[in-house]
Amino acid sequence: MKIAAKYSHLNGHEYLLIHKPHLWEEIVSVISACDAEKHRTKVSKERRMIGKLLYSPTDMNKAIKASFGKLGWEDRRVTYYVTDDERITRENLALPKNEQRERILAAGKIPFLSYNQTDFVKERCMVEVQFGKYAFIAHDLFVKHMAFYTTDHMDVGIEILPMKALQAQMSSGVPYYEGALFDLIREGRGVPHVPLVLVGVEPDVPQDRALLEAEAEVEEEKINAGVDLENDV
Repeated sequence: MKIAAKYSHLNGHEYLLIHKPHLWEEIVSVISACDAEKHRTKVSKERRMIGKLLYSPTDMNKAIKASFGKLGWEDRRVTYYVTDDERITRENLALPKNEQRERILAAGKIPFLSYNQTDFVKERCMVEVQFGKYAFIAHDLFVKHMAFYTTDHMDVGIEILPMKALQAQMSSGVPYYEGALFDLIREGRGVPHVPLVLVGVEPDVPQDRALLEAEAEVEEEKINAGVDLENDV
């Protein structure tokens, strides 16, 4: 695959190029090493694409995970306790996990253990590969990256997702770069207050522009008709 587009939020890409250029090179190499055509293995059962051979998000994720793993990137989980009390929650944000629990118990509340987990972390650089569902991209951009940044577990986040040209040849419900870019820019320059790099990927093979234009027309008609594309199977 190749990087077809990228967007630097709060100088995320510039930070990598200046402070961690070797990590950016590793990210590019992992994307380049993923042969999308090898993962065109999913036979569609959706009525709009019945019998069509699609790219498999699961297989592509596995290939990318294996490549990151060989380069020493690891997943990371940060745990914390939550409660229904606003004051305690605010105070707990700056406390270690064991003190969070004690403070909640002291207030007569029940501490519930929760967590945020990311796909890949190396040298305080966090990467999420999102070939899942639409809702997951918003959680990544506005919750997960911010949670790791504000708790001082990372300095920059990278979100990798398919371009529309690739997403159109996957199952329904997968997010895509152009949509995520709109959502991110719509929030304003300072939101989220985390340095990020939004990365759009697509197969190395030339993309059929006519096919993509036809897909755009079909989706426009459905959206104007009130169809929920995420569940249009």
